[in-house]
Amino acid sequence: MVEGREGEEVGEGEEEYREALVRIFNTNTSKILHARFRVAGNPPVYCPAGTYAMDGVPGKQSRITLSFIDPAGAKTGKALPTGNPVDVLALPDGSDVRASLVDVSNPGVFVALEDLGLGHLGPEALTPAAVEADVELKERLENIRRAGAARMGLDPDVQSVPKIVLLFPRGSDDTEGRDGSDEAGVDVRCLAMSMGQAHKAVPLTLALCLGAAANIDGTVTTEVRRRKGKRDGSGETSSSSVVIGHPSGTVEIGATFKDGEIISADLHRTARILMKGEVYY
Repeated sequence: MVEGREGEEVGEGEEEYREALVRIFNTNTSKILHARFRVAGNPPVYCPAGTYAMDGVPGKQSRITLSFIDPAGAKTGKALPTGNPVDVLALPDGSDVRASLVDVSNPGVFVALEDLGLGHLGPEALTPAAVEADVELKERLENIRRAGAARMGLDPDVQSVPKIVLLFPRGSDDTEGRDGSDEAGVDVRCLAMSMGQAHKAVPLTLALCLGAAANIDGTVTTEVRRRKGKRDGSGETSSSSVVIGHPSGTVEIGATFKDGEIISADLHRTARILMKGEVYY
């Protein structure tokens, strides 16, 4: 279900343009999304022309802002389904691992590479291709995901939720990580698994969950966050921004909190016309 309205004129640098707001009901999570995007013409229609660029997406288009309203507990009813920022998951081989189980927009199981004994590997070594080639590692990650699902009250046999995310160790305060990769401006670097496969970027809703987890005290994510959380705002409402590094680049996630609860999570996307035609009937 969607409903929308044409908004007021806004500015992007020195350029002014009209912006529309569309309210979207997500039937998967029973949550509301706000989509703000550029429009032109009379009647107004979506205008893709713009200067916003995204890593992994060719060209530049107009910016689309997606705001996920009250995103906590999309599947379990709570941002921290177990009530704990960190849980210890027992695995079938008798070992255990620390993990943060977070449900914001989409449930995620967040694990630090150091807790897997892989803290010495940087993003140049632990690539999606390297993970796909390591059958033993993939089996262990799936066991962790299943254990996290059970602890969250979800069905472990459903591969789509939760997803597991590997978190690289926090780099130094310099502009380079321990493997020589450029870490300037990156708060958390990750590698996500989706449906049993290493993702070449990071799924949209999982990035929102990771950004929120980086602002929840005591989680594994806050432990590896390079630039500690600094919320802007006064009184009971504040906002924070987290830059997530992934195999294809970076994505910035914004979050707004009130009385310690997350009330919205935001990110920027683009869209472009892929096909245009006429239908006769």
